[in-house]
Amino acid sequence: MSSEAASSEAALGAMSGLRVIDLTRVLGGPYCTQILADHGADVIKVEPPAGDEVREWGPPFHEEDAAYFVGINRNKRSIGLDLASEGGRIVLLKMLETADVLIENFKPGTLEKWGIGNDVLSKKFPRLVHCRICGFGADGPRGGNPGYDAIIQAMTGMIAATGSPESGPMRIGVPLVDITTGLYAAIGILMALSERQRSGKGQFLETTLYETGLAIMHPHTANYFMHGKPPSLTGNEHPNLVPYAIFPTKTDDIFIGVGNDGTFRKLAKEIGKPELGTDPRFARNKDRIANREALRAELAAVFSQHEAEPLCNRLLAAGLPAGPVQKIDQALTNPHTIARGDIIEKDWYKGVASPIRLDRSKPSLRRLPPKFSQHSQEVLGEFGYSKAEIDAMVEKGTVCGPERKR
Repeated sequence: MSSEAASSEAALGAMSGLRVIDLTRVLGGPYCTQILADHGADVIKVEPPAGDEVREWGPPFHEEDAAYFVGINRNKRSIGLDLASEGGRIVLLKMLETADVLIENFKPGTLEKWGIGNDVLSKKFPRLVHCRICGFGADGPRGGNPGYDAIIQAMTGMIAATGSPESGPMRIGVPLVDITTGLYAAIGILMALSERQRSGKGQFLETTLYETGLAIMHPHTANYFMHGKPPSLTGNEHPNLVPYAIFPTKTDDIFIGVGNDGTFRKLAKEIGKPELGTDPRFARNKDRIANREALRAELAAVFSQHEAEPLCNRLLAAGLPAGPVQKIDQALTNPHTIARGDIIEKDWYKGVASPIRLDRSKPSLRRLPPKFSQHSQEVLGEFGYSKAEIDAMVEKGTVCGPERKR
């Protein structure tokens, strides 16, 4: 391949040439496939006749699609397909003939009930990487149970470890389990594709919300394994580090996070209180933990004399961990956000760019989030179906037209 051709291919994205059949709905799966789509994968989003339910999770809406859907489904093509029908499954199998990845989040046992479980798919398509996202997995006491982000937060200790003594246990304000499950699924797919280069074989992988919830409970799980005590509610404080918390200033709140003793001494010097760095109560992290409230009072007195933005700018420039507590509008319009190109736009669409920044194979915004079954004619035509055949399947209800079944 010439250098010019290689450069052109890289410009299409690192996942260019990868075909992904996406049967997922809601958040974890679509989040995963948007990662792949942003980097060039051909993601065909196969929706049930009622559509992905998050299309209705609004307001706000763009036309009939909620912002919740719009935010995680760019760069994909949509086809509505009734997989509960034999005809729909025949179409799916046709699509899988040229697919690299199948990702789904059906309840374990659903595909098996339809006669297209992994035992069938792995024999029919030996190079296929089949990824399943589900709540608890297929086995164990809760095998097959549905999973929901907040419920998994509750069940894995996340809610019990979040909040203050005043607030009580609290749900984390973003769907962290769903999103991280999507990230783990994307990593697992890339691992399976890498292994396929050596073995020539695809494989089945399962990513569950429950295991994800447990996996991201660091450092609480590590602490528990070490001393056998569940975490207490510390609010914005860190269980293992001090200072690591919110402090008020003359204007806005700031967050200070100190990871070691040297950094604390540097912070003390930078804020004009070098004696704090050598004070026996604060010299080592374990001392600062034992005297948490006394140190908080000392630092709060200093920070109350400063404005948030200039103080944080000065501390960050000195290599110290500090940042203003910003609302989402401030974060999205921040000069650094703009300078880094973190907001992407096309026609009516605006979103946050992929944070995966490869040197040559750059992500891109090629397609707006699709309308329901917007690409059924286009996609099925690529798989050899004639217009008459497609129209007949639409008439029968196997393939969906632009109208969803409510």
